Amino acid sequence: MRPLTASQRFLTALAFGLLPVPAEAHIKWFAPYSVPEQPRLLSAVFSRGFLLLTLTALVVLTIVCWLERTAVGQVLARSFDRLGAGIRARTEEFYRAGTGAFFVALFTLGNIILTPELLTKVDAVSWLQAAIALGMVWRTTMVLSAAGIVALYAYGVLTYGIFHLLDYPIFLALAAYLALTAARVRIHDFRPIDVARWGAAVTLMWASIEKWAYPQWTYPVLQSHHSLTFGFSPPFYMTAAGFVEFSLGFSLLWTPLVRGMAATVLSAMFTSAVLEFGKIDAIGHLMIVVTLVTVGADNGRVVRRTTLAPVFYCAALATTLAFYYGLHALIYGTRIW
Repeated sequence: MRPLTASQRFLTALAFGLLPVPAEAHIKWFAPYSVPEQPRLLSAVFSRGFLLLTLTALVVLTIVCWLERTAVGQVLARSFDRLGAGIRARTEEFYRAGTGAFFVALFTLGNIILTPELLTKVDAVSWLQAAIALGMVWRTTMVLSAAGIVALYAYGVLTYGIFHLLDYPIFLALAAYLALTAARVRIHDFRPIDVARWGAAVTLMWASIEKWAYPQWTYPVLQSHHSLTFGFSPPFYMTAAGFVEFSLGFSLLWTPLVRGMAATVLSAMFTSAVLEFGKIDAIGHLMIVVTLVTVGADNGRVVRRTTLAPVFYCAALATTLAFYYGLHALIYGTRIW
């Protein structure tokens, strides 16, 4: 078989980027890992495939932003608005129910701080989780539940280190959402749902770097779940999966239609992953699914200058890579380039 031409490789990458790729489970829940381990050097990450997928992501983002300004985009936006009206009117109830269910599940399982790989033998943690769930019953006690979530996050940092817990800023955003909602206040012009949205976006963009820095952690999972790769080689799949996750995470920060489409695709990805990975995945990703569903239903905060989306995308990609590798090198003494 002759090698693919440059145009064929681009079209293949574009097709991959447009597919609703099944979400991988958080690899730390299902396979061996070592946070202090030397990540792949950036000189190896920046392959031709990486650059090709960067271009693909920019093309897709530009097309979707252009579409939003057309009559077709306006029809789609109104459709999202109508479909999300019921959830939008009950966003607070949705969060309270989801948060309560999540912490009841953690309390029932036991020995878990916030996510399946963050283990503890301290019984008081489980009782704090039960109290957090109970605090969802009354609006006035949501602030106490928010404080409890921050306490669990801080305990996770003390036990596993700050770099590991940077995988989960969504929990700090959840705590902020609960506290701000209970107090009926905003941070400047940021609504509570906007804080939650940023938390989900940063969580996804940060997690995507792991797919490029430590693709070998996922290879055993791909061997036992062949359908995930769509026939692509594991190295290319991991690079592409990282771009899908980063791009959809970034899209949550953009205009209502762009983030609505991204939230819908991400919700489908995380939900479909439960079929592959079971109850642990369902529990571990419950709060991000709650956030994605409510963000998909939201229609506020219009971003200006949508034509600058590719510029902001490149800036976000460079910043996230630099912070991930720079902080890892600072904490663990690993190499960057």
